[in-house]
Amino acid sequence: MQWGWVGATATIGFQILFIVRVLLRPHRQPASRVAWVAIIGSLPIVGMLAYLLLGETHLNWRIMERIRRAIQQLPIPGKTSEALIDAEQDFGLHPRLAPLFRVGQSISGYPPMGSNRASLMADSDAAIDAIVADIDAAQAHVHISFYIWLADNNGMKVVAALKRAAIRGITCRVMADDLGSRRLVHSRHWTDMAAAGVRVVRALPIGNPLQRPFRGRFDMRNHRKIVVIDSRITYCGSQNCADAAFRVKARFAPWVDLVARFEGPIVLQNQHLFATDWTAHTNEDLTPLLAHAPIPGGEGFVAQVIGTSAAVRYAAMPEVFVSLMNAAARELTITTPYYVPDEPIQAALCAAARRGVKTTLTVPRHNDSWIVAGASRSYYRELLEAGVTLYEYPHGLLHTKALTVDGHMTMIGSANLDRRSFDLNFENNILLVDQTFTTTIHARQQSYTDASRPVTLEDVQHWSAYRVLWNNVLAMVGPVL
Repeated sequence: MQWGWVGATATIGFQILFIVRVLLRPHRQPASRVAWVAIIGSLPIVGMLAYLLLGETHLNWRIMERIRRAIQQLPIPGKTSEALIDAEQDFGLHPRLAPLFRVGQSISGYPPMGSNRASLMADSDAAIDAIVADIDAAQAHVHISFYIWLADNNGMKVVAALKRAAIRGITCRVMADDLGSRRLVHSRHWTDMAAAGVRVVRALPIGNPLQRPFRGRFDMRNHRKIVVIDSRITYCGSQNCADAAFRVKARFAPWVDLVARFEGPIVLQNQHLFATDWTAHTNEDLTPLLAHAPIPGGEGFVAQVIGTSAAVRYAAMPEVFVSLMNAAARELTITTPYYVPDEPIQAALCAAARRGVKTTLTVPRHNDSWIVAGASRSYYRELLEAGVTLYEYPHGLLHTKALTVDGHMTMIGSANLDRRSFDLNFENNILLVDQTFTTTIHARQQSYTDASRPVTLEDVQHWSAYRVLWNNVLAMVGPVL
């Protein structure tokens, strides 16, 4: 009896300590605090264990400090001062669009730069073939970072190209996320690359699972997809290094991605972003590579790399999305596989539609995450009532992450419109202003909507009470995760 009283008292004491911790943590939405207090209060043991594993968005402090030091010390090519570049004055951009680059520069430190060119890859296979061709033509170095890398047809094409390049003396640096690419990094293909001379690194290594509560969240991942070749070419988009068939989740295939190949000064910013991750995981100093990189000139558009992570600034990615949504005057088109917004994102999207902007959101009909699928649909009614045109793409998993504004501005990359991209993942995106390339991206987005089924307010109003309840319950999980 006495031991039971002691145990109950201890449990209540720990509950109070955990709840105080929840309330004192900075950078937490009120909904998240309420959700965690409710879980810890109603399910003490489960709630406290869950909070230890998932309650706080922090990395291994050693890696965090190394990343921050790398960001501060590695020279940013083309950056001459700490002052924010005035994109309107320096590049003649529209007064409504120019300030958006200031948001990006305040996050990553990368200024907007002109003289960039881009081409959109036809599909996933074409993107891999182009990457392989560029690796085979490399003369100095190849830098690659992927979240998911599979040992399938496309994945092995890249592995083989890297081995060929390393054997002929090209410096190849490769990073793959330790969780997303776990099948490859623990296979003979990884060791074969290393044996051929490819320098390989497991990004954000998981280590001993029992130590994870003390070393940061295991699900805080490097979600970036970066390819840089000879400081001359870079690729950016949503595609992992894998076939569209994506055999680890084959029932959702094909995965429909968007990838672009860039040339110009923007390449050097992706180079710097890769270098910050590389330096944080190795003892290799890439300062000479960045400090002596010539800045390409010539004709081209204005662009900027935006790299976000928990090591940079809280809620950086939502700031970018909200700023772009608020800047739209005529048309806003968004394609994303995962729509689980925070309150500002949802409000900005609804506000765009209400002020007369043609606002279109396209998401996959069949999502590889049932939690995300249900949570996403909990937001449909408000979006539709505001006037947002909503589509669900039925032909595989629409994995493209693209946003276009008024036919002039585009952002593509790795970031989703969900809390994982906002708070947990390392992401990379490119923001640009160019009517011709934006028209190309918008046409690809339009091809998705043309193949999709529109979701109407009448459809949502006919959902059963059980379905609405289930979706709303899943949405409540969002602030916790």
